[in-house]
Amino acid sequence: MPRSRHPSHPDRALLIRKELCDRAEREASQVSAGVAESVGLARARGAAIVAQCGTDRRHGPLKRLSGLEWLARKGRLTPAQKAAGERYGVLWRRVEAAARIGSSLDMNFGGSRDHDVPAAAEARARDIQHLKDLRAQLHGQTDMVAACDQICGGELTPREVCINGVQAARLEGVLRVALDLMVSGDT
Repeated sequence: MPRSRHPSHPDRALLIRKELCDRAEREASQVSAGVAESVGLARARGAAIVAQCGTDRRHGPLKRLSGLEWLARKGRLTPAQKAAGERYGVLWRRVEAAARIGSSLDMNFGGSRDHDVPAAAEARARDIQHLKDLRAQLHGQTDMVAACDQICGGELTPREVCINGVQAARLEGVLRVALDLMVSGDT
């Protein structure tokens, strides 16, 4: 009896399963290589990327540290400085987000009747004034305001902001002075 050129049904199912597993492994390897390339490029630009707690660095989830987190982790900021920077950053991002949100002629956007436009405008005005007050503590020093905007607000590391390590170190020093002024202004 001549033998069939096609594998029997159980053999065929096994081959299909093996092919699917091989394809999944190739795709996972390609994704892993792409992630490694992206992380490498981000690190080359100065981003601080670390493995999440308790995970394998090669296969676990990664986290991009903000500039404040990175500086605090390196021991370059006190807890009070970090807290002042975080407050500034939250406020800066709220003011920046509010500036980008356009107005709407439909006050009941999405059919919701509880959209309180006057309260939102008052909150935005308070945020803007509070940010102006924090910047006033920096005595009009534009370098300090820029450092706070980029590192606290934009959540960039000093190395992401600057071209080289010398400028990054200078920016870090300017930021620490600015944060000290904000901390002393809080008391």
